[in-house]
Amino acid sequence: MKKAIVSMMVGVVLATSGAAYAAGEMGNMDMSSGAMKSGAASSAMSHGEVKKVDPSTGKMTIKHGPLENLGMEGMTMAFKVKDPAMLSQVKVGDKIDFVAEEVNGALTVTKLEKK
Repeated sequence: MKKAIVSMMVGVVLATSGAAYAAGEMGNMDMSSGAMKSGAASSAMSHGEVKKVDPSTGKMTIKHGPLENLGMEGMTMAFKVKDPAMLSQVKVGDKIDFVAEEVNGALTVTKLEKK
Protein backbone atom coordinates (compact mmCIF):
# COMPACT_ATOMS: atom_id res chain seq x y z
CA MET A 1 0.00 0.00 0.00
CA LYS A 2 2.82 2.40 0.90
CA LYS A 3 4.55 1.75 -2.43
CA ALA A 4 1.34 2.52 -4.34
CA ILE A 5 0.88 5.85 -2.53
CA VAL A 6 4.52 6.81 -3.07
CA SER A 7 4.26 5.88 -6.77
CA MET A 8 1.12 8.00 -7.17
CA MET A 9 2.74 10.97 -5.44
CA VAL A 10 5.84 10.71 -7.64
CA GLY A 11 3.58 10.60 -10.70
CA VAL A 12 1.70 13.71 -9.59
CA VAL A 13 4.94 15.58 -8.89
CA LEU A 14 6.39 14.66 -12.28
CA ALA A 15 3.20 15.60 -14.14
CA THR A 16 2.85 18.99 -12.47
CA SER A 17 6.54 19.87 -12.65
CA GLY A 18 6.56 19.37 -16.44
CA ALA A 19 3.54 21.64 -16.87
CA ALA A 20 5.06 24.27 -14.60
CA TYR A 21 8.33 24.12 -16.51
CA ALA A 22 6.54 24.55 -19.85
CA ALA A 23 4.54 27.49 -18.52
CA GLY A 24 7.73 29.10 -17.23
CA GLU A 25 9.45 28.71 -20.61
CA MET A 26 6.60 30.51 -22.37
CA GLY A 27 6.23 33.17 -19.71
CA ASN A 28 8.65 35.56 -21.40
CA MET A 29 7.15 35.23 -24.90
CA ASP A 30 5.42 38.32 -26.29
CA MET A 31 2.12 36.87 -27.45
CA SER A 32 0.86 40.30 -28.56
CA SER A 33 3.32 40.58 -31.46
CA GLY A 34 2.43 40.03 -35.07
CA ALA A 35 4.62 36.92 -35.09
CA MET A 36 1.83 34.91 -33.53
CA LYS A 37 -1.05 36.42 -35.51
CA SER A 38 -2.08 35.86 -39.08
CA GLY A 39 -3.89 38.10 -41.53
CA ALA A 40 -3.05 41.80 -41.41
CA ALA A 41 0.30 41.31 -39.70
CA SER A 42 1.54 39.04 -42.48
CA SER A 43 0.95 41.73 -45.11
CA ALA A 44 3.26 44.30 -43.48
CA MET A 45 6.02 45.20 -45.93
CA SER A 46 9.66 44.94 -44.91
CA HIS A 47 12.50 46.89 -46.50
CA GLY A 48 15.64 45.42 -48.00
CA GLU A 49 18.36 45.38 -50.62
CA VAL A 50 18.85 42.54 -53.10
CA LYS A 51 22.30 40.99 -52.66
CA LYS A 52 21.98 37.96 -54.95
CA VAL A 53 19.47 36.54 -57.44
CA ASP A 54 19.68 32.80 -58.17
CA PRO A 55 17.11 31.58 -60.72
CA SER A 56 18.54 28.03 -60.63
CA THR A 57 17.45 27.61 -56.99
CA GLY A 58 14.46 29.96 -57.09
CA LYS A 59 15.99 32.09 -54.34
CA MET A 60 17.15 35.62 -53.72
CA THR A 61 19.42 36.88 -50.97
CA ILE A 62 18.16 40.03 -49.24
CA LYS A 63 19.80 42.30 -46.68
CA HIS A 64 16.72 43.32 -44.71
CA GLY A 65 15.52 45.18 -41.68
CA PRO A 66 13.26 43.59 -39.06
CA LEU A 67 10.60 41.19 -40.31
CA GLU A 68 7.85 42.09 -37.85
CA ASN A 69 5.43 39.39 -38.97
CA LEU A 70 8.07 36.69 -38.38
CA GLY A 71 9.59 38.20 -35.24
CA MET A 72 13.03 38.37 -36.86
CA GLU A 73 15.74 40.98 -36.53
CA GLY A 74 17.45 42.52 -39.54
CA MET A 75 20.06 40.37 -41.30
CA THR A 76 21.14 39.09 -44.71
CA MET A 77 19.61 35.80 -45.79
CA ALA A 78 18.31 33.80 -48.74
CA PHE A 79 14.57 33.49 -49.38
CA LYS A 80 12.60 31.32 -51.75
CA VAL A 81 10.18 33.21 -53.98
CA LYS A 82 6.50 32.37 -54.35
CA ASP A 83 6.58 33.17 -58.07
CA PRO A 84 9.79 32.58 -60.09
CA ALA A 85 8.92 35.67 -62.18
CA MET A 86 9.85 37.78 -59.14
CA LEU A 87 13.50 36.95 -59.78
CA SER A 88 13.44 38.65 -63.16
CA GLN A 89 11.96 41.85 -61.67
CA VAL A 90 15.05 42.66 -59.60
CA LYS A 91 18.83 42.77 -59.83
CA VAL A 92 21.65 42.99 -57.31
CA GLY A 93 21.63 46.38 -55.57
CA ASP A 94 17.89 47.06 -56.00
CA LYS A 95 16.07 48.47 -52.99
CA ILE A 96 12.82 46.58 -52.37
CA ASP A 97 9.80 46.33 -50.14
CA PHE A 98 8.65 42.76 -49.61
CA VAL A 99 6.57 40.40 -47.54
CA ALA A 100 8.17 37.17 -46.34
CA GLU A 101 6.14 34.35 -44.84
CA GLU A 102 6.81 30.79 -43.80
CA VAL A 103 5.41 28.57 -46.57
CA ASN A 104 5.76 24.80 -46.13
CA GLY A 105 8.63 25.31 -43.69
CA ALA A 106 10.62 27.69 -45.92
CA LEU A 107 10.89 31.46 -45.62
CA THR A 108 9.37 32.72 -48.86
CA VAL A 109 8.94 36.13 -50.48
CA THR A 110 5.21 36.29 -51.21
CA LYS A 111 4.99 39.93 -52.31
CA LEU A 112 7.66 42.14 -53.88
CA GLU A 113 7.78 45.82 -54.86
CA LYS A 114 10.83 47.54 -56.31
CA LYS A 115 11.48 51.02 -54.87
